[in-house]
Amino acid sequence: MDIYECLLRRSRCQGSGVPVTAPAARYSSLTGKKRSTMADNDTQRLMIKVARLYHTHGVRQTEIAKRLQISQSRVSRLLAQAEEASIVRTVVAVPQHIHAELEEQIEARYGLSEVHVVDTVSHDESEVNKDLAHTMASLLYELAFEVKTIAFTSWSKTLRLMVDALLPLRTRGEYVVETLGDLGPPELQHDAARSTQQFATLTGAQPVFLRTPGVVPSREIKELLIARDPYVRMAMEMLDSIDVALVGIGTCERDPELRSGDNFFTDEQFEHVRERGAVGEVCLHFIDAEGKPIDSELEDLVVGVTLDQLRNARHRWAVAGGERKHQAIRAAVAGGWVDTLVTDAGTAAFLLSEPAGSAAEAARAGARTAP
Repeated sequence: MDIYECLLRRSRCQGSGVPVTAPAARYSSLTGKKRSTMADNDTQRLMIKVARLYHTHGVRQTEIAKRLQISQSRVSRLLAQAEEASIVRTVVAVPQHIHAELEEQIEARYGLSEVHVVDTVSHDESEVNKDLAHTMASLLYELAFEVKTIAFTSWSKTLRLMVDALLPLRTRGEYVVETLGDLGPPELQHDAARSTQQFATLTGAQPVFLRTPGVVPSREIKELLIARDPYVRMAMEMLDSIDVALVGIGTCERDPELRSGDNFFTDEQFEHVRERGAVGEVCLHFIDAEGKPIDSELEDLVVGVTLDQLRNARHRWAVAGGERKHQAIRAAVAGGWVDTLVTDAGTAAFLLSEPAGSAAEAARAGARTAP
């Protein structure tokens, strides 16, 4: 119990984002920090001005240099810095339904509302993820229905890339709620929290963080976490009424970014669910080839959205692709855990490679008729 209290206090301190600095150190560095901040603000204002002149008003770099009385090389540097700081974003508007027939076949076979097949520039997984992320960002930007609560899986690499490519949404939300607690080392937790905050800003919504370990050692600790922390309890309750759930689809292998047992499952636990037939996971809920949940004690260790909450969401959007995830993606769509899928052309072909009347389709039919 003492270990739990320490863990909980540490999580709250990290979640507050307040650095602990000695008063003397703060006082001695105040002047230097103030000067540095003023210089940074001046540079940022100039960067924004240059970016607007060049991208919005179409002014040439040579003319900008003359107007602002700076060198052309500095104009070029400021434009590059504006892109690095995401002040300027490049969005490629890919026409939807280029693969209309392929998409319709997948929708019909798996009972999906929408499928978006993307032509990727490379088979490299990181490049595939970037292409999928940009397509997902375009779909969200064109969102045509009202949303109040968006469940966001900030631990998905592809969804974090999507946020980086996203423009402010036309349809505004009220809440962006994290689907899972903290996973992995502190630097990854920071990246995930930053992505949640950025996504909430782009949707005009209030971020709701799930500042607690995402995987705990026992069911008792999970229940204690939820019972003792009102913020965790509030986040969990808000996941009862999801309008749009944005999820990734994972394999049954540990991500290299996540150390074994560090707020995450161990290699032995992954082996345990594989032995029981798991081929993939959605929000750390393991499923077999037909999309059925794996009966395992690991279900009791996850602090995050439940399968019932995910099933009851109005819309369940997933973005995933690449050969390594073929089996996991097919399991997720066959089990009904996804109703809108963004994927690559290779995965789309794989989803249609299974003969009609297969076990996966039978599982999907069972999932639709389940209470």
